[in-house]
Amino acid sequence: MEQKGVTIWFTGLSGAGKTTISEQVAIKLKQQGYKLEVLDGDIVRTNLTKGLGFSKEDRDENIRRIGFVSNLLTRNGVIVIVSAISPYRAIREEVREKIGNFVEVFVNAPLSVCEDRDVKGLYKKARSGEIKMFTGVSDPYEAPLNPEIECHTDLEELNESVNKVLQGLEKLGYLSNLVVV
Repeated sequence: MEQKGVTIWFTGLSGAGKTTISEQVAIKLKQQGYKLEVLDGDIVRTNLTKGLGFSKEDRDENIRRIGFVSNLLTRNGVIVIVSAISPYRAIREEVREKIGNFVEVFVNAPLSVCEDRDVKGLYKKARSGEIKMFTGVSDPYEAPLNPEIECHTDLEELNESVNKVLQGLEKLGYLSNLVVV
């Protein structure tokens, strides 16, 4: 199967559901024989961007590095699934322009819902002052203005969000003969 490379960029607050949705999308695409790589923000930070902090400059550099790897893979026909908070609109747009075949998926959930889902206890630490510059609390999150796909994880079941992403990719011409279950 000849496939078109594309970077699928999941962005949203911590706890919005980026990793959960992207993992399920990856499973479905692998089951159908697509070549893909997953770049999860947490995993990338322990390897590719180890040593970077959470200042705006470091966050931008983190996204540039993820974008660089995504671009290499995308131009070689790989579907790249990125799951990263990537809070700043300008750097997401910079990466989009460099990659070209780029689909932004806004995983949208209200801050209160994300805080309720906070399995790592990060929001609690941010509210108590233990974590400085935490996106959504003490640092801004700039929501996408025109994402290709938007999932409202406070209103949709997981399978609805996953199918929305898969159907969106098919509609945009990145997937063919997709079987959505």
